[in-house]
Amino acid sequence: MRVALVARCFNARSSITSPLSLHSWPARQLRAGILTKRLGPGEKLPSQPDLAKHYGVARETVKRALDALRAERLIVSRQGSGVFVRAQTQRPVELRPHLEAAFEREEVTIDFAGFSGETLQGALAEVLDRVRAGQLAPKRIALRVMVSDMGVPMALPARAGTGADDPTVRERMERITHRSLDAIIDQVRELGDLGLVESANVAVRLHSASPLFKLYIINNTEVFFGFYPVTERTVAHRGEPIAIYDLLGKDVPLFNYQVSEEDASHGTQFVAASKQWFDSVWNSITREYQG
Repeated sequence: MRVALVARCFNARSSITSPLSLHSWPARQLRAGILTKRLGPGEKLPSQPDLAKHYGVARETVKRALDALRAERLIVSRQGSGVFVRAQTQRPVELRPHLEAAFEREEVTIDFAGFSGETLQGALAEVLDRVRAGQLAPKRIALRVMVSDMGVPMALPARAGTGADDPTVRERMERITHRSLDAIIDQVRELGDLGLVESANVAVRLHSASPLFKLYIINNTEVFFGFYPVTERTVAHRGEPIAIYDLLGKDVPLFNYQVSEEDASHGTQFVAASKQWFDSVWNSITREYQG
């Protein structure tokens, strides 16, 4: 059958060492493959016996995993034909399955450039919880986070109407930024302090450029890129409403690029250019975050 189709989703087969219920193991791997498009819309999955053999679990375990994915509307069964990835999964491609797949490896590296780090903190929170629970077991984690310094004049965010820099507006954003960055630092370093990973390093640097996009570089092989839309809205600061031009990062579409076997492919070139851009800014105009 087509066991190779499943193997294509992952570079190496991992062992089942998690206390997590067994049926979630194949479900999690297949889910990640579907949401990251490694298992394309309309593709047929291997048979239950082949999946059971590949994952080293009982056929009943595979059946429960497929039932879970069917309930999530990720797969569909066709009588007499088999099980297929839905042509339209009705779910957007998410960052979290890619992060989970990255944390399946022994070495995890993430470079992030963006506004406040708030969405990064949210995306990492559940994955790091699974490391604490023993469900994911990387050996080494290294994060580099690069965000705008809201302590200095900035084009965005700004007062609505005039578009002028305002220390009051930046003060609000600076508080949010520090809260997100401190949470990331604490959560990652805690894994090392608890002895759950061999090393857990977080480096954070600030720069004075206005944020207009967000960039994730995962394990130096995959990039997520998205633009920050500028919108006018009213926010509260110290109990007072303020109309501002703000940058919205939550739920914005992220474009995914991956390294392929072809050096000239669009994905390979975009990942290489993203790494080059990140390093050039990191090593030039940034300064260390003091917390």
